[in-house]
Amino acid sequence: MDEEDSGHRPHAIRVVASSSPEVAIEEENTKPDDPPSLRQKAAEVIAASLETYRSRPFSFWLLLCLSSGAMLTAFPASSLLSRLYYSDGGQSKWILSWAAVAGWPLPALVLLPLYLLGKASPTPLSPALCSWYALLGFLSAADNLMYAWAYAYLPASTASLVAASSLAFSALFGRAVAKNRLSLSSLNAVVVITAGVAIVALDSGSDRPPGVTARQYALGFALDVLGSALHGLIFALSELVFARVLGRRSFHVVLEQQAAVSLCAFAFTSAGLAAAEGFPAMRREAARFARGGEAAYANVMVWTAVTFQLGVLGGTGALFLASTVLAGVLNAVRVPLTSVAAVIWFHDPMSGFKILALVITVWGFASYMVGHTSVKKTSAS
Repeated sequence: MDEEDSGHRPHAIRVVASSSPEVAIEEENTKPDDPPSLRQKAAEVIAASLETYRSRPFSFWLLLCLSSGAMLTAFPASSLLSRLYYSDGGQSKWILSWAAVAGWPLPALVLLPLYLLGKASPTPLSPALCSWYALLGFLSAADNLMYAWAYAYLPASTASLVAASSLAFSALFGRAVAKNRLSLSSLNAVVVITAGVAIVALDSGSDRPPGVTARQYALGFALDVLGSALHGLIFALSELVFARVLGRRSFHVVLEQQAAVSLCAFAFTSAGLAAAEGFPAMRREAARFARGGEAAYANVMVWTAVTFQLGVLGGTGALFLASTVLAGVLNAVRVPLTSVAAVIWFHDPMSGFKILALVITVWGFASYMVGHTSVKKTSAS
């Protein structure tokens, strides 16, 4: 090994007994307790990666890539489409929140092949399970409405940064509701992500969209935080349903829950939209929608519904094909992707404070994932 690779190492001298009067002296360049070199570590990582790849069939990696790609593209696209709806003439918060759950048949369509071709069977619907689905659907409808208000008054980059606080709320509610372990790394992630949100709040005057008052901006910011908190509560309650009501967690059961909860959320949102006379308002909004009129309006509505459900499906696939850690990594990556895309597409201002908040938010995600991985390894051992 070259000295440039290994650095200066002391040479050990070993004397080998021999019948010859000559004494054989052998120099050893390494000690058994010496730390491995960078090249050795890289070789170990490559070998472990190849072993992991060969342990799974090609179909598994294909599905994992599709799930990861869906999560990294669909969620940012859904956020940008939400902002596009308002920037091009949309005004109704009910219409946007309705569009987010209008794609509820998509997970149901994915379920059909599992029922017809696989060994999966529909989960029996008990009164308790139906009540839980209705509750989660109502909370999801309220959550989508809060996010619709947030995107009405915040830039897409700011809204995505603030929405990243849902991880912190998931950890806290997971501890309070599902009795999950809250490690020191998870607590550090909560503090760090909260600090990132506070930095964005302190810099609120630099990125307020034109025509949005300071009061409206503050309302959008507060509802974005409340929506993130409600998202964390929904995640914790979903874990509780799997633990106490369903008693099992498999891919098709999660798809069933997603379809049922989205259907309930769609029903609640449709009732609210009808009460707010939002269905006739769709025609009026479509007529005056910028850059394409009714056709552009229909495209925004359809793709908002599709991308939201595809993002959830991608997250579900990444969670059950790999781990919650991978889902957390992808969720962390999509935050800067959304922010950068918003800067390019909508020319959102990206101040130094917002860049700092972005770095801190990604750091918080990394802290959470490291802590989650350590807890998982400890439990396995």
